[in-house]
Amino acid sequence: MPRTGLTRSGLVSAAADAADEVGFDHLTLAMLAKRFGVRDASLYTHVRGLDDLREQVALLALGEWADALGAAVAGRSGRAALGAFADAYRAFATGHPGRYAATRHPVPPERLADSAGAARIIELCYALLRGYELSESDATDAVRLLRSTFHGFSDLEATGGFMADRSLDASWERAVDALHRLLTDWSRI
Repeated sequence: MPRTGLTRSGLVSAAADAADEVGFDHLTLAMLAKRFGVRDASLYTHVRGLDDLREQVALLALGEWADALGAAVAGRSGRAALGAFADAYRAFATGHPGRYAATRHPVPPERLADSAGAARIIELCYALLRGYELSESDATDAVRLLRSTFHGFSDLEATGGFMADRSLDASWERAVDALHRLLTDWSRI
């Protein structure tokens, strides 16, 4: 019988919080059982195991990230949309490191289809790029460039990889400005 107050959604939410604290790769069922004051076996009423839990955290994180990105770009276009998207990306990646790591966890396609988060993120990326009037193949290349840049910067920031005295925010703004100029002139490259 499930313990009162312990639900699948509550367990997944607690797991996402724990992942932010200790790292997605360090998430365990034993850790969560301890947080809820139950035995490990009690969690199997709500998840099939650790991989199922990690997939659920990934789906939750994708949904939360899509919400943050969507709210950031709503009503914006061009450089303003790019900057808002970039800032929301960076804030999510550095502010929720476990959730962000979870977004890269492999989830079977049939389970991804159960969540609109991943699809919304893709739609937001392509909507952002519509303002730059790129062809479909160019938009795909541009999405890959943006993701690589945003991920690389955020990952280096989160792991202390930038050692220069220059402000990270100033470097970030320069990078976003450079991306905007590149996207604006993409067809001439």
